[in-house]
Amino acid sequence: MESLVNHLLHQGVVKSESIVHVLKQVDRSKYVPPGLPPYDDRPMPIGDGQTISAPHMHAQALELLERFLKPGCRALDVGCGSGYLSACMGRLVSPTGTVIGIENRQSLVDLASSNIQSSNEADLITDGQPVIQIRLGDGWTGEGFQYEQFDAIHVGAAAETIPDTLLGSLKSPGRMVIPVGPQWGSQTFLVVDKADDGSITQTELMSVMYVPLERPVTASSPRSRGL
Repeated sequence: MESLVNHLLHQGVVKSESIVHVLKQVDRSKYVPPGLPPYDDRPMPIGDGQTISAPHMHAQALELLERFLKPGCRALDVGCGSGYLSACMGRLVSPTGTVIGIENRQSLVDLASSNIQSSNEADLITDGQPVIQIRLGDGWTGEGFQYEQFDAIHVGAAAETIPDTLLGSLKSPGRMVIPVGPQWGSQTFLVVDKADDGSITQTELMSVMYVPLERPVTASSPRSRGL
């Protein structure tokens, strides 16, 4: 794990001390199935046709959201998959913050919850008022987080346009990172900032390829995407 973090530092993906610390603290091997190399910088299958994103993508997202992931902040992880990024966010916002991780299939809700409970982050999901909550939900409709507000939002699948539900759930100020574009077409990883006055600024970061942010919520709809 140390060599992976050093690789990300050398590549300039991470710079913040807090992000370096959390990448060393949250053991990626707890979120990758046994027998797979958890510290290789590439996506890994996690079962049920799903993957956990390459470490550099998770590190990039955390670095971009870092100033909105302080103790006491609230974060939303749309498409939490294995639970890894939710766990990283949880460590950053603890002990007084909250992370809501949502998935639109119960099997993935169960997977993320189980992985976190089996990791060094178990205290974040089981103790008292839990920092991390994994829920069945949907990024388009707002199911699972409707009427809640977040300092930071991470989206792990591409939307044709930015969902109004997510923009409405972003605090002022707040930041969201989201891939936007058509399925298998030209997609861009966007940084979306909401200012104190509610105005929105979008910054294009890089070209990416994600499968779509699906709708509507179903407990068994098949899909495959990077998480």
